[in-house]
Amino acid sequence: MLQCDGLEVAQLPPKPLHLAIGIFDGLHLGHQSVIEAAIHSAKRSGGLAGVLTFTPHPSVLLRPENPTRLIMPSAMKRVVLARLGADVLIEHPFTPDYAAVAAEEFVPHLRRHLPHLAAIYVGENWRFGRGRAGDVPLLVAEAQKAGLSVYSAPRLNHNGAPISSSRIRELLAGGEIAAVNAMLGYSYFAAGVVEHGRELGRTLGFPTLNLAWSPELKPRYGVYAVEVVTGSKSALKGVANYGLRPTVAQTSHPLLEVHLLEPSSLTYGDEINVSWLHFLRPESKFGSLDALRAQIEKDRRFALDFFSGTAAG
Repeated sequence: MLQCDGLEVAQLPPKPLHLAIGIFDGLHLGHQSVIEAAIHSAKRSGGLAGVLTFTPHPSVLLRPENPTRLIMPSAMKRVVLARLGADVLIEHPFTPDYAAVAAEEFVPHLRRHLPHLAAIYVGENWRFGRGRAGDVPLLVAEAQKAGLSVYSAPRLNHNGAPISSSRIRELLAGGEIAAVNAMLGYSYFAAGVVEHGRELGRTLGFPTLNLAWSPELKPRYGVYAVEVVTGSKSALKGVANYGLRPTVAQTSHPLLEVHLLEPSSLTYGDEINVSWLHFLRPESKFGSLDALRAQIEKDRRFALDFFSGTAAG
């Protein structure tokens, strides 16, 4: 997938460009419906399927006292977009100058920098331009002047309520990982490099892989059933603790520690993806290492029950 840092440097092949536009934080099923429409049309026309997104999140500029915490960093977004089949990712800096572009100037701005733009794809509630003054009817009117088509995708619902990034953020912070994954359409995951730890897990009889990972939006601290993937290898089942480790020298920043439930040669320096599948329990402080060891054994059994399909609830 071709990546461009802004429209100013978007050097693209001379093919019809079908461009999905949005923040797309989390790349949930609603976002995917927009992007997949662009991909489908691009394949039919022999064109390129592009995604235009913005960094940092506009709230950093417009609401600096309370910016939105992102579900996924840019690197994670690129992984998911590549899986979906996008050809091009344009990450445009959201600067004061860009925020000041009038809604009526948005399409001409795109046309100047993307001469092969053929169609624009957005969600039905998408807003754009200075003061978020632009909506889909305005986008259609301005696009028609430029000879472009506009496709707007309706919102998708899950359990009777719209799928949205804000709803996913709330569920993620609450540890409701099953509902999060249902709305994402894939398993929420952490990606990073295995690093050295204090090896307390090994001392307790439960060696762990410690992952260098620090998301803006932190999932609920606790224990999860997970799967670990590296390269082209099959997924390995595991149980992970994410939190501050209050029983053993509480840390100032949360750590992700994964105990594998099957043999593996993974070691320090390996790059891994950890897919979060099921919330087992919240993080707790135990009175002794023996009590912690006993709970870890229970967590291990609960995770095995989950993977075997015998877990309660």
